Amino acid sequence: MLVTREEMAFDFQGARLDPVKDKDVIVWAVQQFLYGEITGVQIGHWLYNAPDLESARFLARQAVEEFQHVGNFLRILEILGAPPDKATWSVRFLATGLMGGDWSEHVALEMALGEGLVLQAFYAMIDTVDEPEIVAILKRGVRQEERHVDFGEQQTRKAIAGRPALRRRLLGLALVSLWGVSRLEAFMKKRLPMDHPALKRLPDLVRHAVRIAELRLMRIGLTEVPISSLSAGRKLALIVEAYAGKLALGLLSWVLAVLLLPLRLVGLAGPKRLTDTYLSDPLIVRGGRLGPGAEDDPGDAGEQAGPGGTSAEHGAAARA
Repeated sequence: MLVTREEMAFDFQGARLDPVKDKDVIVWAVQQFLYGEITGVQIGHWLYNAPDLESARFLARQAVEEFQHVGNFLRILEILGAPPDKATWSVRFLATGLMGGDWSEHVALEMALGEGLVLQAFYAMIDTVDEPEIVAILKRGVRQEERHVDFGEQQTRKAIAGRPALRRRLLGLALVSLWGVSRLEAFMKKRLPMDHPALKRLPDLVRHAVRIAELRLMRIGLTEVPISSLSAGRKLALIVEAYAGKLALGLLSWVLAVLLLPLRLVGLAGPKRLTDTYLSDPLIVRGGRLGPGAEDDPGDAGEQAGPGGTSAEHGAAARA
């Protein structure tokens, strides 16, 4: 990743969350995580529209991991003796409402920025929850989330290379995402007991997470200065330009869809997908045998544990 674990670390000054006394707080946080992992279904859209075989392979594995995480969070709720429940509006907005409109938006906003923020929350839970099994489950998930963030960072760098207009559009959309994070902070202040030693640090944690997000965006190359140093007018201009660009692209796509409809009805003039381009794909051209991918990590096999089975049992089922 372009931002290290040490840089992302936040000092809770020794404050902890007790699984009995602070059960409601931990349950609420896990319910938000659960919704985020359920949005793994959205990966199917990007897998169908993957630009190359390497990306498709990564997304296929990511989809499996996200649904393993669903089982993990259900297991944590089982440990806490609590049912799943609806996520707050802010989380639904960030995870689904801001779903990317194209590949560059997906890798920048959902993977690099969005999963980076989720990773920050994972780290915070690991550092504060005083329950060994819950922490162990979260630590296993963290390794996978780090890979997802790294993939998003590298793919975003590739997408914006030599494309300043795209860079500005992604930055404008990132501003909206960070606004959504600030709304989540306001909700937490109303929903959670802010006199708790750990929870009273949440506003500082959110501000730290935003600073880390700014640092990540700078290292990716979306901005040369911290977003916080931009004037309100400049931020507004970036957001307006971003949504105007999305609107223009949407209208263009609609017009082309209408004009090309007769051809598409007979299987012509459709978008190019891997089924059309695979023979020229770098992974195919390089040798004809894929072998293990660079993202493969055999150590993860069978790690994820969900309700109704042990880690080893789930691993065996996955291998079967």
